[in-house]
Amino acid sequence: MSKRKRPGFALSLLRASHPGESLVIAVGVTLGAVLIGRPLREVALVFATVLLGRLTAGWLNDAADRRRDAAAGRLDKPVAQGWVDGGTVTFTVACATCVLVPLSISNGTVAGVAHLLSVLAAWAYCTRIKTTRLSFLPWAISFALLPAFLSYGGWGGGVHGGPPTVLMTVLAGLLGVGVHVILALQDLVGDNRIGLRTFPLMIALKIGAGKLLVLSGVWTVAVLGGIVAAGLGPGLTQ
Repeated sequence: MSKRKRPGFALSLLRASHPGESLVIAVGVTLGAVLIGRPLREVALVFATVLLGRLTAGWLNDAADRRRDAAAGRLDKPVAQGWVDGGTVTFTVACATCVLVPLSISNGTVAGVAHLLSVLAAWAYCTRIKTTRLSFLPWAISFALLPAFLSYGGWGGGVHGGPPTVLMTVLAGLLGVGVHVILALQDLVGDNRIGLRTFPLMIALKIGAGKLLVLSGVWTVAVLGGIVAAGLGPGLTQ
């Protein structure tokens, strides 16, 4: 199979970060900060922190999957296509992490730790677990930690806010599962061809990809509705 025309280095590196996915997640968390009345400077800090964290996860995902993506014939993957070297991507993650750690703690010590743990869970997805029936687990954990990032958030180090409600934490984790399934839909054929057995693929093999698309869409919308309802009730914090 022939390779597509090679784009420039900067564009290839950007594509490898899953920019669309990263931006949507960052915007979603930022909207949460807006809805709970955080000041503008804290809202901007939340956006920058979450976006950088998700970009590192995207880069690691493409670097870890370069052989599988190549075997599956993914023409939209810069690392698999050789547009950018995997070592360069991991070095970029290392440099970004040097910024991510202090940036996260700038949201408050507890909030920063919660965010860093969320990013670590997203990184864990890039290991062998993503090829198994437990592929949903890192997504659930990563998203479940985001309410704590918001509820404990503030400006500068130290302790701010309080713990999130259990309901909001559970709903956030369920949202992570839905997002994982939706994002995995485009990879189902390739994953099946190379013998993977991920959580979304196992469901698709039982009910069909079309039904899975509908089910994951309904699931995600329902969970988002629950998050909005919970936020309008007792709010994010206990």
